[in-house]
Amino acid sequence: MKLHYQELGEGKPLIILHGLFGSSDNWMTIGRKLADTFKVYLIDQRNHGDSPHSDTHNYEVMAADLKEFIETEKIQNPHIMGHSMGGKTAMQFAVENPDMFDQLIIVDIAPKAYPVHHATILKGLKSINLSELKSRNDADKALAEYVPEKGVRQFLLKNLTRDDDKNFTWKINLPVIEASIETIGQGLEKKLATEKDVLFIGGADSDYIRKEDNITIINFFPNASVKMIEGAGHWIHAEKPEEFLEIVLGFLSKK
Repeated sequence: MKLHYQELGEGKPLIILHGLFGSSDNWMTIGRKLADTFKVYLIDQRNHGDSPHSDTHNYEVMAADLKEFIETEKIQNPHIMGHSMGGKTAMQFAVENPDMFDQLIIVDIAPKAYPVHHATILKGLKSINLSELKSRNDADKALAEYVPEKGVRQFLLKNLTRDDDKNFTWKINLPVIEASIETIGQGLEKKLATEKDVLFIGGADSDYIRKEDNITIINFFPNASVKMIEGAGHWIHAEKPEEFLEIVLGFLSKK
């Protein structure tokens, strides 16, 4: 699948993968900062952003999408960073293609299985009747019945766009994402591992990476290190950008 992407800066290549319900735009602020040092590729994963839709959504095909992107763009030995779902895509790719990347950064996700916890968000998004929708404000009001946090709603509603006839439509492939939500929560298979340098960055206020996950992390990535950022939740790069960038640049500057 030919993925949509945005390219910034010059230097050593760095690929960034967004999380569930996200897009490359979510990482533009961080991408611009990193573009002072790296050639940054911000990718829309399948069924997200401006990339194509597909009935298949799992980490095997998303890792294959990433491999195709690297080969098509002739990118040599990139650093790869992935957040949440993007982190699992990056991990899947890394263990399957250990010779196709340099260093790996995984943001607030572990290589374990997670229970389904997006049911309310999915119900909220489905509650928005696109055929009768008049404005984004109306969409926000409908979504607020399910998602009280304004910041989360603003993030989710970035997926709302208009087609050529000016009708509202979703950028995300909502039906497929809903059908694949259990698959999105799956962990990596135990038989896969890589000894490349890997950095896990977690938010101390998030429950995606816990102390007991360190054993699982080391099983897959023996040379992994884990850094936790105090006062940050799941959206570390947005909540604590300066601390986040300092850790990322410190890790990537080791080579």
